[in-house]
Amino acid sequence: MSINNGLAPTPPLGWNSWDCYGTSVREDEVKANALYMAENLAKFGWQYIVVDIQWYEPEARAGGYRPNAFLIMDEYSRLLPASNRFPSAASGQGFKPLADFVHCLGLKFGIHIMRGIPRQAVRQNSAIFDTPYREADIADQSSTCPWNDDMFGLDMSHPGAQAYYNSIIALYASWGVDYIKTDDINWPYRAAEIEGIAAAIKKSGRPIVLSLSPGNAGAGPDQLAHLKSHCELSRISDDLWDRWVDIKAQFELCRRWAAAGGPGYWPDADMLPLGRISIRGERGPDRQSLLTHDEQTTLMTLWSIFRSPLMMGGDLPSNDAFTLGLLTNAEVLRVNQHSQGNRELFHKNNQIAWVADGPDGCKYLAFFNLEDNATASINVDLFETFGAAGWRVRDLWQETDLGLLEGKFGQNIPSHGAGLYALYPV
Repeated sequence: MSINNGLAPTPPLGWNSWDCYGTSVREDEVKANALYMAENLAKFGWQYIVVDIQWYEPEARAGGYRPNAFLIMDEYSRLLPASNRFPSAASGQGFKPLADFVHCLGLKFGIHIMRGIPRQAVRQNSAIFDTPYREADIADQSSTCPWNDDMFGLDMSHPGAQAYYNSIIALYASWGVDYIKTDDINWPYRAAEIEGIAAAIKKSGRPIVLSLSPGNAGAGPDQLAHLKSHCELSRISDDLWDRWVDIKAQFELCRRWAAAGGPGYWPDADMLPLGRISIRGERGPDRQSLLTHDEQTTLMTLWSIFRSPLMMGGDLPSNDAFTLGLLTNAEVLRVNQHSQGNRELFHKNNQIAWVADGPDGCKYLAFFNLEDNATASINVDLFETFGAAGWRVRDLWQETDLGLLEGKFGQNIPSHGAGLYALYPV
């Protein structure tokens, strides 16, 4: 059973700073992306602006984390935005001015956090807000992240650990945060800390979407039930970049997780590395996405019929017409937002088909060609697939009616390409 708190009735749509700015995004860049979203994407349902990792690191740089970095904190070891990168955060204002700016555009504001408590705080051993405890009392110094050394995990058996999570979430709520992406918590699976953060969000009284990372490909039934009762989103893969091998690997994961999603909880296939990425990023130079147009269409088609959250990773103001078209095709987005019964129909060699139910008796059908160098003719028997032989068919990417079809329906799909279709009963 999902949380069912009304925060994620459909998969959230938004922008995240990671793919284009890594650890070093600045306030002016966040605002520029928010303005673009408000002007160009909001009317299609896009609404979240998310600042990813290390907003509290004044010297953050592209291409990796600085070891033992100095982090900005308050007297209770709660991380604060670095004011050299986020000037409006000066004088202890935190992210409230930036969140207010985003909210005034009609959008919602999110941040990334790492689980646990800063190692810097444990060394200083200062007090935990509104408790007699200190940081060294609650840190589990054996619980560390393998790729970032900012934090220690928390010993959730100590009452001060929950108090610390309550204190940081209360601070974020006071800033107006609407979405928290919590990292180093979903794999390995940190059930006690997930429960602690979820409880802190509930205690804060603010409606905050909780997203968990990194990818957890192998959650069993008990773990899935736990996820559904404590978060709205959880990643199913490690970081996905603009490589065909990454996209191809998602097909099996999406097949495995397809039945898990629904109102209140959505498995997350990761961000969309589209448009201009890695301006100051973690993987390679400043570039346009290395995915071909067909591969980008495949990505958007799979994410849509799987009903993944859609978090754009590229710099929005740099969008070209093709990228903007991928993000603003209302008929494709309707599949992502309003379909049901989403599932893989078949996987034969390198040909894959997915189906889903749409509103008013509509059916959705997606074709994928994973062949490296050949166009594929992919076909389905309409009666066997949908229980009726005659359908009016529309190509959603081309926004073109294909007419009334009976018996079989097939299309030629280019190498690494996809097609997405709506079928209406006649």
